[in-house]
Amino acid sequence: MNSDSDLQIAGDILEVPHLLRAPREHPATVAEFVGLARSIAADRAQWEHLVEYDATTRWYHRLSTGPGYEVWLLSWVPGQGSGLHDHGPSSGVLTVLDGTLTERTERGTRALGAGAQRVFAPGYVHEVVNDTLEPAISLHVYFPGLTEMPMHTACARRDGAETVDAVTA
Repeated sequence: MNSDSDLQIAGDILEVPHLLRAPREHPATVAEFVGLARSIAADRAQWEHLVEYDATTRWYHRLSTGPGYEVWLLSWVPGQGSGLHDHGPSSGVLTVLDGTLTERTERGTRALGAGAQRVFAPGYVHEVVNDTLEPAISLHVYFPGLTEMPMHTACARRDGAETVDAVTA
C-alpha cells in the first residue's frame, strides 16, 4: 500500500506558477464589478475630494475606465433626479456613497441609503431622485461603457400607479 499523499505526488500547487490563474487586472463578471464598486466606495480618499455640488444640474465626473467599462461619480442636491431612463446596451452597478436616493421602477419605489447597491441589466428602466433635504453622492459602474441613456415617458395604469409607456429619446 502506497502512503504518499496527493501533495507529495503532485507537489504543492502554489509552488507551480504555471498552474495558477493570474489575477485579473480588470473586472469581467457582475460580481467583480460589484466588488470594484465596493472597493472604490470604501476608499473615500480616492473620490471624496473630487465631489462638487451644482444647484442647476446633476454634477458628474468620470472617475476611471478600463477595457469595456467606466466608473462615474455623481452628486445630487435635494430635488435633483435622473428622469425615467434605461442604459441602452449597458449593465450597471449603482452604489450610494453618501445620503439617500430614491429609485422608482414599474415594480415600486425604494430608498437607497449609503452603502446600498443596485445591479441592473440592459433595458432596466428606472428613475433616481434625491427626495431628501441633504445632498447625496453615488457611484455608477457601466459595462460596457455608457453610450446611450434613452429617456422614457410614463402613463397611468388602471390601478393609478405609473408604468413605463414608451421610449422618448
